[in-house]
Amino acid sequence: MAQMNELESTDLPAVHPLAGDPVFDLHLGGKMEIRSSVELAGAEELSLAYTPGVARVCEAIAADPEMTQYYTWVPNTVAVVTDGTAVLGLGDIGPAAAMPVMEGKAVLFKQFGGVDAIPICLDTTDADEIVETVVRLAPSFGGINLEDISAPRCFEIEARLKERLNIPVFHDDQHGTAVVALAALKNALKVTGREPGATRVVISGAGAAGVAIAKILLGAGITDIAVIDRRGVVSSDRSDLTPVKRELAALTADRNGRKGTLADAMNGADVYLGVSGGTVPEEIVASMAADAIIFAMANPDPEVHPDLAHKYARVVATGRSDFPNQINNVLAFPGIFRGAFDVRATAITEGMKLAAADALAELVGDALSEDMVIPGPFDPRVGPAVSAAVSAAARRDGVARA
Repeated sequence: MAQMNELESTDLPAVHPLAGDPVFDLHLGGKMEIRSSVELAGAEELSLAYTPGVARVCEAIAADPEMTQYYTWVPNTVAVVTDGTAVLGLGDIGPAAAMPVMEGKAVLFKQFGGVDAIPICLDTTDADEIVETVVRLAPSFGGINLEDISAPRCFEIEARLKERLNIPVFHDDQHGTAVVALAALKNALKVTGREPGATRVVISGAGAAGVAIAKILLGAGITDIAVIDRRGVVSSDRSDLTPVKRELAALTADRNGRKGTLADAMNGADVYLGVSGGTVPEEIVASMAADAIIFAMANPDPEVHPDLAHKYARVVATGRSDFPNQINNVLAFPGIFRGAFDVRATAITEGMKLAAADALAELVGDALSEDMVIPGPFDPRVGPAVSAAVSAAARRDGVARA
């Protein structure tokens, strides 16, 4: 055993190229490692964990593949898959540079959901190659978390993987953002005395997050939505729309006759949800309805700085941790996968996402105020509440296997 401990130890250099910077010091050697969950104290344990004992487990799984759910790590392990084309606020930085973010995601899965996760950075941006690679890797995992893949390929990749796999597939940039934004918005509507069906919403950004937010808001009964891209409101009178944006236009602006520019859409709007970056001029912010709601979620620079937003809005949220009401995906994805894994769900449904948002919103309870519309990421109630709600929704939706 002493020899094995020596082999396991890793002597990291005290001096490295960027030593002294606390960020790089923390990342030295990466942020995660693999540890054994069983003790190998001698020959007997070795014979059980590996040969000859392991052969019996292999034969049992060969006879009944469902045995992987009991005798391997598969049912509690998610693959965090990226091609590095849309990383945080950094954009297309490639698979190697994306690894620190994917490691971070894996650490968050474990910390907040008790889910094991493996970062996988693929050296291809071809949708066919990504789909085929993930399909071939899938037997090793209980779920697939797609991360930081640029639009519109992310929509196609997720849809195709959902068709081919019978395990949860979840693009967090879309759905994690949407779940947390909806949870915060439900409480913001309460604070401002609004009803979902009578609320006008402007979403700035027609990429992965913007599309998913629009769809989850529709599912929650908020129907007066205008989505904005670089050329203005996404509406069917435009000739430059992609298939994804044509569908989005039909679901949103076309239903309410919205068209034109950001300024046109924002005039009298109740809610601004920013997932695009850039800056919204003050005169446009000032044109919103009284007691407006502004969620400026771009990082690190919100589309509307909170100091400006508070001049015109009653409830303000950002994606940053140094302001109240942080819209943080970590509130959603660990609990969503935990809940899906607990009932061996074959997919993550719209009902499961809505249930996660409801659970998050309800946790605020009597603490509800302008500066508290969403719980914090270190609230110990978050993971259990989200996972329980997701498991129950999976059963209602007929995708639970346990």
